[in-house]
Amino acid sequence: MSKVRVATTSLAGCFGCHMSFLDMDERIVGLLEHVEFSRSPINDIKHCEPCDIGLVEGALCNADNVHVLREFRENCKILIAVGACAINGGVPAMRNHFSLQECLEEAFLDEIGVDNPHIPNDVEIPLLLSKVHPLHEVVKVDYYLPGCPPPADAFVKILTDLLEGREPALPKNMLHYD
Repeated sequence: MSKVRVATTSLAGCFGCHMSFLDMDERIVGLLEHVEFSRSPINDIKHCEPCDIGLVEGALCNADNVHVLREFRENCKILIAVGACAINGGVPAMRNHFSLQECLEEAFLDEIGVDNPHIPNDVEIPLLLSKVHPLHEVVKVDYYLPGCPPPADAFVKILTDLLEGREPALPKNMLHYD
């Protein structure tokens, strides 16, 4: 029996969802009997290859985030938005209350202790979006794994359900928003 290919990525966020994923501890070894990781922080593969399940954490703040998300949607049979940032923009979306210009000026010109104040303009820096977006505003999302971050048990449950051919269903006691 072939293994299910899983890819993960972190867009604009804190990487907390990936840390929670790794909190599966020894259960990840059992999971590896059934899955193989394509792109993930475990193997440092840079592009999403065709896979069965894509786990995406983080919001969309720049053009690179959008490119990576579209690559995931194109290559993943099932796409799961993981965590508050992916689902509703989370903390990064707090900047949506201000214009992009105001954010750049605050960070690079007006902040206390800024040496050589100027707004960076380099082709190596991804182009910022005018607003932060959750994943579903750009691509079709198949499932949502809520939380900030979702607990490791929720990752185990959603992946186990999918591996066993069941529609994922997370019990309310497994969901935490603190």
